[in-house]
Amino acid sequence: MAGKSDDRRQAGVPATMTAVGFDEPGGADVLKPETIDVPEPSEDEVLVRVAYAGVNRPDVIQRQGLYPPPRGASPIPGLEISGEVVALGSNVPREMLGQQVCALVTGGGYAEYCTAHARHCLTLPRKMALEEAAALPETLFTVWHNVFERGWAKAGETLLVHGGTSGIGTMAIMLGKAFDLTVVTTAGSDEKCEAARRVGADLAINYKELDFVEEIKSFTHGKGVDVVLDMVSGDYVARNIACLKTEGRHVTIAVLGGPKAEINMAQVMTKRLTLTGSTLRARSDNFKALLADEIAENAWPLFENGRIRPVMDEIFPLERAADAHARMEAGEHIGKIVLRVASR
Repeated sequence: MAGKSDDRRQAGVPATMTAVGFDEPGGADVLKPETIDVPEPSEDEVLVRVAYAGVNRPDVIQRQGLYPPPRGASPIPGLEISGEVVALGSNVPREMLGQQVCALVTGGGYAEYCTAHARHCLTLPRKMALEEAAALPETLFTVWHNVFERGWAKAGETLLVHGGTSGIGTMAIMLGKAFDLTVVTTAGSDEKCEAARRVGADLAINYKELDFVEEIKSFTHGKGVDVVLDMVSGDYVARNIACLKTEGRHVTIAVLGGPKAEINMAQVMTKRLTLTGSTLRARSDNFKALLADEIAENAWPLFENGRIRPVMDEIFPLERAADAHARMEAGEHIGKIVLRVASR
């Protein structure tokens, strides 16, 4: 690879790179730097010199051995990156070479170079910081698809978001407010509730001290919410259903509280509820490309003009990925944790 240089590749791309992976599943300390080959982009991909990589809960679950990468994906963790396009596949427009982008990837983000499907990239506006750009793709794609496509949220409705100070939670609050939703959220401390209100939440409930079902009932004058974005599952599902109004939609995107739930199906029938959910990583390239197109048209302008910026927690150097995972598992973070891969 080092010897190649043409109009579809920048000069100076090395043959090997540093990446952070693990040999066996385990605690955060299994993450170690290693030297591996720089990947070659396929015909529909670009090669990105990574500046920053986002850290997400699926990375942690993969490291624990509970979320294997899809077939053909890199075993290196990391689902979102920002950086510069340095090589192009044969089907990729030449004008992408040299562009600064952020991208949703199926793996490989914890590395100095990473391939991404060209249509899963979003071009950065000049004023957007690369560290903020790396905090966007996974949360933005997930929230847009699940709140607005699967949850059919529309202006004037009320959205309940659990985990309001997580990366997903803060993104859901900000997007919800940008599209004229009333947003209710839960968090585990008064400090986190205050942070959620600063982001834009209309009501933030400390679930360790208050019954969120009763608080929502009071806040909505007994009407309930239209959409629940649920990352907990388990025994939260029945409580979420109690919060939903007639024709409400319950969207599950994670099962941090356990994958099984006991619910009263008579409530589902009488309220005419919709229960749905999704995962994003294993969806087809074409699905994610179409989702990226919709985001680029409807949501990306909010980031280009600075109306929405991701809530940032802490930035760790790549070699301290284990510390980044430990911070996420501790649950004290507010917003996105990011790895600095290269200085810019």
